[in-house]
Amino acid sequence: MTRILFVCMGNICRSPMAEGVFRTLAERSGLSTAIEVDSAGTHASHEGELPDQRARRVATSRGYNLSALRARRVKEQDFSRFDLIVAMDRQNLDYLRRCCQADYQSKLHLFLEFADGLALDEVLDPYYGGTEGFEKVLDLCEIAAQGLLAAISSPGYEFKAGA
Repeated sequence: MTRILFVCMGNICRSPMAEGVFRTLAERSGLSTAIEVDSAGTHASHEGELPDQRARRVATSRGYNLSALRARRVKEQDFSRFDLIVAMDRQNLDYLRRCCQADYQSKLHLFLEFADGLALDEVLDPYYGGTEGFEKVLDLCEIAAQGLLAAISSPGYEFKAGA
């Protein structure tokens, strides 16, 4: 089983959207029993909350269900439990690097590393903007999730140290 953790700051926008998209793609590909997916935040200010209503609304409009997700903070044991820890932006990646033991550093990546052909390397936080920001985040999540699923489905693929 491959275990993947998506991480943003509050775990109410980007990382739950990434989790929802990736989980749905894995299910549609028949890989849901081979892949475990979760999301978390680097900060605990929204712990226990549902994803942001704008994130849920945009996700639902494209067929992704985020209603079972609840915000949580990254825990020390996440670094050993998950095979891949995917940050939405450099700020959260840097936070993870500071918290992570040296043995697990190679598990840390930016999500958009898996999005071929994009000039971007970060999924920016839409929280303080309007619905269009959430639409853009979902666009990026769909592209990167497809790339990530293709990567982990490739025979003999091994994750290399992140950016």
